[in-house]
Amino acid sequence: MTRPNLAAALISIAVLGTGCSPSAAAPPPHPAEPPPTTQPAAAATPAGAQPRLASDPVQIADDLVADERALRDPATPQPAVAAAARRQQVAYRAIGRNPQWDPVIRPRIPPELTEVFDLNVDARRQLGALAEVRDTLPAWRIIAAAPPEQLLGYYREAETATGVPWNYLAAINLIETGFGRIAGLSTAGAQGPMQFMPATWAAYGQGDVNSPRDAIMAAGRYLAASGFATNRDRAIFRYNNANYYVRAVSDYAAVMAVDPAAFGHYYLWDIYYRTTAGDVLLPLGYAEGSRIPVAAYLANHPQ
Repeated sequence: MTRPNLAAALISIAVLGTGCSPSAAAPPPHPAEPPPTTQPAAAATPAGAQPRLASDPVQIADDLVADERALRDPATPQPAVAAAARRQQVAYRAIGRNPQWDPVIRPRIPPELTEVFDLNVDARRQLGALAEVRDTLPAWRIIAAAPPEQLLGYYREAETATGVPWNYLAAINLIETGFGRIAGLSTAGAQGPMQFMPATWAAYGQGDVNSPRDAIMAAGRYLAASGFATNRDRAIFRYNNANYYVRAVSDYAAVMAVDPAAFGHYYLWDIYYRTTAGDVLLPLGYAEGSRIPVAAYLANHPQ
């Protein structure tokens, strides 16, 4: 599926767009994100709807470690889990944009968390390299995702049917549409929670392209037909022709392989869109029929 990537939300989550194409034709080049600049985390994640980060990278690191541990503690109440996951997402977005913090933050990550930390940071940097920073917000709707138990069931069903591991399907679903929260077409016309071009859906889809189950099953069939069993990276590359995308999918899949509970944490992440005004959170209920100036939106929806 070759197309401009709707996961600009993840890229931008976001969600954070990408796509499938049966064609081997080369895609248009992805615009590169401007080089990271030094900026305080508080400026990148203002108070309001978005979780607020500390301004000091040392404190950001310590707070992230505390949140990672809370997410792994079965005694953590569900509201605290949700809050920790949202802060975790914002912290990784800020750390990903600021590699100059690495000498300060990386040594403060305890050994038991370093693998997951490194994978999450690398995924953000890969997605950041694909981001197109815009001064408008997308013509999307942000809707509720299917329950996590249902999605896990669909990934497992597709894994059984196609041999594509559940965690890779989950990683693609996360990057493409935030597990189906983003409802809208990509600029090239891809649609549905796994972002299929019409021709690819005609070849591999069965049922409704907007159905989470049908889309996940089709993604498994497409990846299997693209040779996932013998060359995983090439198959993912065919899903979206960008090596950055391949690495990001592989990173998130690796986190879920090491810690399957991480799927539940990713499921709680918000939808963000990267703009000239910084990260803009697109909440549940966001609905625009055409692109709108980010300044106009922020005037009525303070972050």
